[in-house]
Amino acid sequence: MLYISDKSTDPYFNLAEEEFLLKEMTEDIFRLWRNSPSIIVGRYQNTIAEIDSEYTKSHNIPVVRRLSGGGAVFHDLGNLNFTFIQNLEQNQNLDTSRMFRYFTSPILEALQSLGVNAELQGRNDLAIDGMKFSGNAICIHKDRILMHGTLMFKVSKADLTKALRPRPEKFIGKAVKSNVKRVTNISDHLKDKDPDILWFTDFLGKYVCSRIKDITPYRFTDDQLKKINHLKDSRYATDEWNFGKSPQYTFSNIKRFPKGIVELYLKTKNGRITDLDIRGDYFFSRPTEEFTRTIIGTPHTREDIQKKIGTLDTGAYFAGIDSEDIVSLFF
Repeated sequence: MLYISDKSTDPYFNLAEEEFLLKEMTEDIFRLWRNSPSIIVGRYQNTIAEIDSEYTKSHNIPVVRRLSGGGAVFHDLGNLNFTFIQNLEQNQNLDTSRMFRYFTSPILEALQSLGVNAELQGRNDLAIDGMKFSGNAICIHKDRILMHGTLMFKVSKADLTKALRPRPEKFIGKAVKSNVKRVTNISDHLKDKDPDILWFTDFLGKYVCSRIKDITPYRFTDDQLKKINHLKDSRYATDEWNFGKSPQYTFSNIKRFPKGIVELYLKTKNGRITDLDIRGDYFFSRPTEEFTRTIIGTPHTREDIQKKIGTLDTGAYFAGIDSEDIVSLFF
């Protein structure tokens, strides 16, 4: 088995590396890694429904889609991620509950050795006294399985709460929705210690490696880094992957402005707006249908909507309502 302790905190690179390790390498792998503040969404989630787009935009928080399933999670430098990748044996039992128990057991043992009452809760969460500190997900590619999870060591709960703000009443679709649960940080449960995340990373790496026979530290070659960076640039850093792969969904919003009420209804497919209907008691000098025809076909991301609306005379379509207020209707 190879042990990789990553120094990169770039979420685009780190998620690209996960795919490279799963699909391009053949060895069993144990990996520890961290991301700068970011939201990581599940493979089949509707990205827009899982985030507070205004908060993520104003705080420059990247949103990145991973290969595995499950719900959206918030990462920052107080969170440590772990990954196990193994080759599957022929006819191996692929019961996911058993897989979660198997891969999380060394993590739980490490925490219990520190006096932390950590346990597997439900199918794929780790908890301390009933409070979640880790979510885990699995991805299988051909004859290899990847299981990765978060470890909230000293995460900013305020940022977590503000960045992840699903609004299910506005979205109708088949996407997997995230569960909002009570969470806790591991550091709050370490008695007589005030360790930092680097200490915890070093401790966990040594603990797990000491229990695996023939494990070897590994560093990527220049050629491998080049391939990972190409995967990052061509997929993980693109809106097409992070937003465009969201499933088909409908969205609606109603807002009251000083100059009138505006109701918005839209449909999307492959992340682009395919149908748009706007109604209300606002005043106008140009027909709303002209505005909606211009917007249809635009990716349903804040940046793209702002750019498109920025080319239009919004006041002519919605008298007395500024362009940023109209943009806010789309999210």
